[in-house]
Amino acid sequence: MKILFLTYDGLSDPLGQSQVLTYLVRLSKLGYRITIVSTEKRSGLQYMDEIMAVLKEHNISWHYIGYTKYPPVVSTLYDCFRILFLSRKLCKKERFDIVHCRSYIPSLIGIHLKKYFKIRFIFDMRGFYADERVDGRIWKQTSILYRILYRFFKRQEERFLTKADYTICLTERAKAEILSWRIIPRQPIPIMVIPCCANTNFFDPALMSIEEKKKIRERIDISESDFLLMYTGAIGTWYMLEEMFDFFKRLLLKSNAKFLFITYDDPEKILRVARSKNINEALIKIVKAKHSEVPSLLSVCDLSIFFIRPLYSKMASSPAKQGEIMSMGIPIICNSNIGDSDRIIREADGGMIIRSFTDDDYDFVVSQIPELLMKSKAKIRKTAQHYYSLDKGVELYNEVYRSLAKNEH
Repeated sequence: MKILFLTYDGLSDPLGQSQVLTYLVRLSKLGYRITIVSTEKRSGLQYMDEIMAVLKEHNISWHYIGYTKYPPVVSTLYDCFRILFLSRKLCKKERFDIVHCRSYIPSLIGIHLKKYFKIRFIFDMRGFYADERVDGRIWKQTSILYRILYRFFKRQEERFLTKADYTICLTERAKAEILSWRIIPRQPIPIMVIPCCANTNFFDPALMSIEEKKKIRERIDISESDFLLMYTGAIGTWYMLEEMFDFFKRLLLKSNAKFLFITYDDPEKILRVARSKNINEALIKIVKAKHSEVPSLLSVCDLSIFFIRPLYSKMASSPAKQGEIMSMGIPIICNSNIGDSDRIIREADGGMIIRSFTDDDYDFVVSQIPELLMKSKAKIRKTAQHYYSLDKGVELYNEVYRSLAKNEH
């Protein structure tokens, strides 16, 4: 089968490397002939040759446009037309069986290709895009333009769901929510739940030697006696940095702790919040790391944390970091009402869930940390392998592709 894969994320982005490239390489090994169209940022140019070599090795074709950031809305519209032009050109040249669209913007092109080139359309929705933009105050509804955009994408969402040959979402909660909507004219609607997966063979604590851990601690200036709290990933719209520092302050009352951030974000943005909370900057360690370096850094951490704003759209979110952290057997402190995260953590007995962002709640969790650290790392990892294994994710995508092959036009 020939697959045209459209993504508005760049393969050179960290998320593109962990959540797009790894899947498509595995799927190519199953015999699918894959062509990728992506949008690349200038910041990722340094990785292009490396990515090209990987794709060439696996006989994957890659076409991309440069990402346009300004002006808002107009730049995205401009990129859409360029992706559409490139995709139509590829469809005229190749007889694709499936157009697989990652999120809403590529799906605007995918549904057009389905109509004009009679190919099967996969709506890989990820989250609830329009609701995320509103919840994150990116599309402020005091603006007429953003109100129009919100209504436009909600109409398109309905169109994608009703016209797609298959829909993929990230959480069971999102699937249940979609099936409760009255827009669905057919039953059963074909929806597959595939969370953000991790390469559990790569994120494996058994691969880290004592000597390697010692070197990492020396590199980031962490002593053996330090308790190391860790956050990994971007710090943006959804992540509650101030509340995470509030938790860290309560932790400092009970332990000799340091806070490690593994992120590409500006360190000053993090330190500014720490200073506002009167936290000693020497206790904050900020490391910029390639995806390949993250497992070794995680291996020296005692506990991980992420707080995400528990808004309506977040029921459809699957934090990519969760599978990686749990694969390393590390307990997680997070808040409730984020996709399926709290349910899976409870099933693993691998963390604690914050229900309210108060000192009393933080103090209770801190008091439970000694017991938390005694939990079975093997059970946490086993649960991660069950829900977040890259092998299982690829198997589910393969199932979707094969089901569409059986129901050809």
